[in-house]
Amino acid sequence: MSDLAFSTLTELASGLRAGRFSAEEIIREYLARIALANARLGAYVSVDESGALQGARAADARRASGHSLGPLDGLPLALKDLCEIEGQLTSVGSQAWLERRSTITATAVQRLLQAGMVVLGKTHMVEFAFGGWGLNPVRGTPRNPWDLGVHRIPGGSSSGSGVAVAAGLAPAALGSDTGGSVRIPASLNGITGLKTTRGLISLYGAFPLSGTLDTIGPLTRSVEDAALLTQAMAGADARDPSTARAPIFRWSALADQPKPLAGMRIVRMPAAQFPMAVAPDVLRVFDETQRVMRDLGAELVERELPFDFNDMMLRNGQIIAAEAFALHRAYIDDPKLPFGPWTRKRVQSGRSISAADYIDALAHQRATVSAWTAWMGSFDAVLTPCLPFAACPLEEVDEARTPLAAFTRAGNYLGACGMSLPAGMSDRGLPIGMQWLGKPFDEATLVRLGMAFQRATDWHRQRPDLSEIGL
Repeated sequence: MSDLAFSTLTELASGLRAGRFSAEEIIREYLARIALANARLGAYVSVDESGALQGARAADARRASGHSLGPLDGLPLALKDLCEIEGQLTSVGSQAWLERRSTITATAVQRLLQAGMVVLGKTHMVEFAFGGWGLNPVRGTPRNPWDLGVHRIPGGSSSGSGVAVAAGLAPAALGSDTGGSVRIPASLNGITGLKTTRGLISLYGAFPLSGTLDTIGPLTRSVEDAALLTQAMAGADARDPSTARAPIFRWSALADQPKPLAGMRIVRMPAAQFPMAVAPDVLRVFDETQRVMRDLGAELVERELPFDFNDMMLRNGQIIAAEAFALHRAYIDDPKLPFGPWTRKRVQSGRSISAADYIDALAHQRATVSAWTAWMGSFDAVLTPCLPFAACPLEEVDEARTPLAAFTRAGNYLGACGMSLPAGMSDRGLPIGMQWLGKPFDEATLVRLGMAFQRATDWHRQRPDLSEIGL
């Protein structure tokens, strides 16, 4: 049944329509895999077995009576443990909040439930979503499934969501992205991650890190799956005013032609402008990705970017720290509460940011979004490495540094949409992802680029070897 577990949502939906299997059979397969692997991989913090089976049976009954809710009806999903579901525990990755029970349901989750999706459980995450390595020293760090012999970083802060999809413990998961927290775990675990534009998907009921920069996005096996989930979640929500200005998200299937990207212009980020040195195998994959895009008909342009990615990384971090401290200041200094030391330190760093500096930071960010939108007028996307290196062992992590945010934080600061796709393997056989950044609310263009890339390559079809744990 491993082929079922590593199927895309689109393939699972097709199988349900054709009657090759039932929603309950799908759910039971994932629940069985979670039971076998979660103790080793640590992807989930909670699993709702009875609720998932009940949801699957309801979907099967609807389909049998000819009243299916649509292509997502009966399909399983995992949720990052900051997505609220009324009555359920939502700990936001914190040992101090193990008994925190939700009183609301996130709009994004509610819309997926209304589409018939079935929630398998809540996934592990970096405490308070504040960290890119994926570590959680108090509650444990999920294991990157691509190396069962060495505990390697899963990426964060949506660590469990990335591991769950990569290991076939869910076909898709929700994450949040404030500085790369969808794209980083997607890249390190060899899956697809879509960072949506702020305002496309309501943040109501998603516990915040930074109200200015937070976004919700899917982690999936394919770009098409990411588009399906985004379409179901997107739309205006009176409880999140930022959604009022968002255009309707529309996307279409890729044309069946040899050059599906003909006429598209993609800026290749010059290596001289990289915010930090990248590993040779990342450079190799960066070059190979450009070749694929050219073969698909896209024009690759090397153009100096009028944006400093390192400066934007630092400025993005300043806004996150200020807003995180404002949110957690009432208790973050309490030594009796079991916060992780680096989470505590990062949140406390916001104390030193004055109101004047914060207001200036917001003004600079708004101006940068406008400049990015104008500069991108004649381009469809900017291609960069997603990360400077593949997954490293935990003992090599330096929590005082943020190299994994070097390329990704800029996407949030620019107000861009962004996408990480598996594009190759490191010299050690670990996934390497590439990043595409687009104009605000231009996710449909990234979807077109991504679907073409995944039609031409099979990196998104690669699976980690989990035979050691019986999978």
